[in-house]
Amino acid sequence: MREGELRVKSGKKNNTKHDSAAKPVAGGEGIDRDLHDPIRDKLIPLEPLDLGKIRSIDDLVRAMSKTAFTGRQLGEAADVLETMARDQDCFVVMTLAGAMTVAKQGLIVSELIDRGIVNAIVSTGALMAHGLVEATGRAHYRVNPAVTDEQLYEQGYNRVYDTLEPEQNLDHVEEVMAAVLNNWDHNEVMCSYKLNHAIGAHLAKHSKEDRGILKSAYEKGVPVFVPAFTDSELGLDTALNNRLRESTGRYKIRFDPFEDLEHFAATLLRQKKLGIFTIGGGVPRNWSQQFGPFCELRHRRLNENVALKRYHYGLRICPEPVHWGGLSGSPYSEAISWGKFVPPSEGGMFGEVFVDATVGMPLIVAAVLERLDKSKKGWRKK
Repeated sequence: MREGELRVKSGKKNNTKHDSAAKPVAGGEGIDRDLHDPIRDKLIPLEPLDLGKIRSIDDLVRAMSKTAFTGRQLGEAADVLETMARDQDCFVVMTLAGAMTVAKQGLIVSELIDRGIVNAIVSTGALMAHGLVEATGRAHYRVNPAVTDEQLYEQGYNRVYDTLEPEQNLDHVEEVMAAVLNNWDHNEVMCSYKLNHAIGAHLAKHSKEDRGILKSAYEKGVPVFVPAFTDSELGLDTALNNRLRESTGRYKIRFDPFEDLEHFAATLLRQKKLGIFTIGGGVPRNWSQQFGPFCELRHRRLNENVALKRYHYGLRICPEPVHWGGLSGSPYSEAISWGKFVPPSEGGMFGEVFVDATVGMPLIVAAVLERLDKSKKGWRKK
């Protein structure tokens, strides 16, 4: 035997040629495997993450895409968002759930709106209400672990995990809402996108030095939808205003959520291609994704001449696992079966990152903005 050569003991000599595709016998024995060459099979090799070569956030995210597990998911997600941003035919819907504005992520969303990357927002009402806090110059605060929840209640501090929302902040939000609602013409039927537009106009006039999601959305003509409107401070403020109107002999405001649905559908039907960028899940994600089935039902049940549109691109950041069976954790492959997304075989492109959005969203968005800013061909806003 030559030096360095490894002799494989095979037991009893057998010159019979084995069929590598043969199934194991009932006894559980293995087979003689046909070992493939990964180079000949054109597999993509991974690369070590060399921090010595990292000079920017984009460098880091690109390097992560060549590693494994959640790091690779994050890197590939940035490629999906970049593709959506560069596709001038793509209308991007961003859905928001969770306490993202309390967690101080609101300006990231504002930047995406200001840059023309995000063209519509679907959100929880609570997220928009807490966003009004920073959009009007107020702040959120760290929890003092030495103070109990009973004491926080007595002191007027509402706890969101490790962060505090002072009740005084929400009273200030109510003052903003009162200014908007008191000027609302009762002849104008209200829905969430109309109200959020009016709030944005108020902020643009009275909070010129502060940034916020609704202010950016107003200035860029981006509609903001809140499907579960009454499940929020905004909804409660509107309910209180209606009670005040009724007690003082004024007409109540009429709210019609179907105006949101129809306007959202009409807006998406005008687009050539659709993309969705989801933070979390919940009602905002499901409400946005049911656009495809809504079009199909109008076509199939009502015989309407409506295009059967689906989302071409999808990017979601959510740590919810699929095995609980909830919508927040459902993969895009499942949504394909509902007629909500174009499958990859037909050009669909998806990214799914199972990580806390306060970690994933800043890295992904920052990396993509760096790519757009340093593009040799330049990048024009939509």
